[in-house]
Amino acid sequence: MTHPQRRVGIVAAMALSLALTGCLQDPNPQSQSGGGGDFVASGGTTDSDKLVTIFGAFGGDEAEGFRDALKAFEESSGITIEYNNSTDFTTLIKARVRSGDTPDIAIFPQPGGLVEQVEDNQIQPIDTYLDYDAINSTLIPGFLDAARVNGRVYGAPMRMAVKSIVWYPASYEATGQPTEFESVQQMQSIGDEIKASGTAPWCVGFESGPGTGWPGTDWIEELMLRMWGPDVYDQWTSHKIPFNDERVIAAFDELDKLLFTDGNTYGGRKGILATAFGDTMNAAFETPPKCYWMRQGNFVSGMFPQTVQAELDTAVGTTVFPPYEGGFAGQPILGGGDIAALMNGDDPDAIEVMKFLTSDQFGGEWAQRGGWLSPHKTFDATQYPDDTTRSIAEMAANADVFRYDGSDLMPNAVGGGTFWSGMVDFTSGSKTALEVTTAIENSWPK
Repeated sequence: MTHPQRRVGIVAAMALSLALTGCLQDPNPQSQSGGGGDFVASGGTTDSDKLVTIFGAFGGDEAEGFRDALKAFEESSGITIEYNNSTDFTTLIKARVRSGDTPDIAIFPQPGGLVEQVEDNQIQPIDTYLDYDAINSTLIPGFLDAARVNGRVYGAPMRMAVKSIVWYPASYEATGQPTEFESVQQMQSIGDEIKASGTAPWCVGFESGPGTGWPGTDWIEELMLRMWGPDVYDQWTSHKIPFNDERVIAAFDELDKLLFTDGNTYGGRKGILATAFGDTMNAAFETPPKCYWMRQGNFVSGMFPQTVQAELDTAVGTTVFPPYEGGFAGQPILGGGDIAALMNGDDPDAIEVMKFLTSDQFGGEWAQRGGWLSPHKTFDATQYPDDTTRSIAEMAANADVFRYDGSDLMPNAVGGGTFWSGMVDFTSGSKTALEVTTAIENSWPK
């Protein structure tokens, strides 16, 4: 689940036709120049006026980083880019569409809002103005699938978030245990050895105010993707199989064994529900450490104690959350990203901006500031500010398949509602996997 502060509402019915990996030709190729093909999005501002408007959700330091990354392009192209943002992006983009005040380009924090606007004929397919094969070949496999509707892609990512990271403190290396893992089962075996020495292997926190439980949804998504592979994962997130399918229940049961077995997690079930997700790693930085491993997204480094952030490369290590033995054969990555979409296909200036935003040339200045990852395998990683960020980018670049956070693909009533509360019930032990998954299934909008 995406951090609740950045979550937007997700449409209930998402007609996503998801493919697997590799460089695939778009199934409905059109002209590669702007305005070609069988559909042109006609929103936006005045055409060919050297002014392009962009509307997104991120503000503050992130907005400043974005603007920094656009300056050189503006100077070379002569195009002025006006970026506006709102934390209530989902509501406002709908209102702007209704009033005929659409931006030239919209940047969607999650795929669901984009799909809704595609269904309202507000967004232009990328094959009408981008070289589909070229961009797909540089992106981490599977990224474009999140913006695919009925077989056609309508947006491309300009930022990536990586969820499948295992963080550990520098003190962990003194244990002599591996810092890379072949499988989830191997981690469980190593965790048993760590536990026998008197320290809990896992640091886990699901508390997040009104959003308590969302970090737990990420765990189920990680396990679904690894145990059953991307095809089943896609069927689950799109409700082509029920939420209480036996494979989903098996993922819950695996989580139970991994985290809730006595001694596996610092603080046990009560500690997990009482620990704020941003404070989860603090116990690992104590002397002696109370736990060692934390699975969480790249953004969490900004929540570490200031002393740790100041020495990030030496204070922590990272490794990828491993595959599941007997499950999907490759290395999957769970994550998210901001998707840029063209709402004014008549404007050649907007098309030029889209070409830049979605290329591996975008983002160097933002990367140097920290807090930004490129979704392109071919991005110049020397522009990242530290080795930790570079290692996370490399994890994603080496992935066999990328999938968006599943709860962000589900209807908001589920992905931002019953799935959260269900994780609380399951973690507390008040309900079984069958009871929780059946309750979530029954809550799915009809």
